[in-house]
Amino acid sequence: MPTALITGANRGLGLEFTRQYLDDGWRVIACCRIPDQADDLKALAQGNGELVVEKLDVTDFAAIDELGRQYEGQPIDLLLNNAGIIGAFPIAEKISTQHFGSIDYDLWVEVLRTNTFAPVRMAEVFLENVAASDQKKIVTISSSVGSISEMTIPGISYASSKTALNRAMTIIASQLRDRGIIVAMFCPGYVKTRMDAFGYAMVEIEDSISALRPMIAGLTIEKTGSFTGHDGRTIGW
Repeated sequence: MPTALITGANRGLGLEFTRQYLDDGWRVIACCRIPDQADDLKALAQGNGELVVEKLDVTDFAAIDELGRQYEGQPIDLLLNNAGIIGAFPIAEKISTQHFGSIDYDLWVEVLRTNTFAPVRMAEVFLENVAASDQKKIVTISSSVGSISEMTIPGISYASSKTALNRAMTIIASQLRDRGIIVAMFCPGYVKTRMDAFGYAMVEIEDSISALRPMIAGLTIEKTGSFTGHDGRTIGW
């Protein structure tokens, strides 16, 4: 039975990833900041022995290290870095804190720590777990707004966090290739989650994850370092 460790599993994309992998017969280690408040995740866990819910704030690197010690020696086929933030809520009112001329630099650091630093730290801590597995995959949910060649948005903090994330993961992919570990990034599309502050999202959560999972399953070492959209398109850097 393959094992997936998923961050940000209490809602949105992470919850749907958890649901679908469980339905497919996977064991899932679902991580979130406040499990006691994750009602949907707790409902999935009831009567399902293959779902383990772990308390984890990905910005707390000591907590990541502790979780790593807890799972030392246990193979993890898929490390799925899903947790992320767009910035301060309510987004529509606070987005100007990411615009040039009115940047909240403390917020920028928070966004970077969550979206960029945390996935790298997760990859470091759980590297040997992934290496010991059959599938050997590290997958990170990124965004097309991190593409320098394709997107220009005024939200500096969020966009730059995804650009930096993509570069970090391509370097990691290069370094881990000889060990047969596949590192890949995916954009889920403009999905109808709470990050859709302006009502522009067109992609349903279930449809996005249903599209991403076959692509994750089909990853080979030749695709390590790739950045792909939920529609299967290769996204430019």
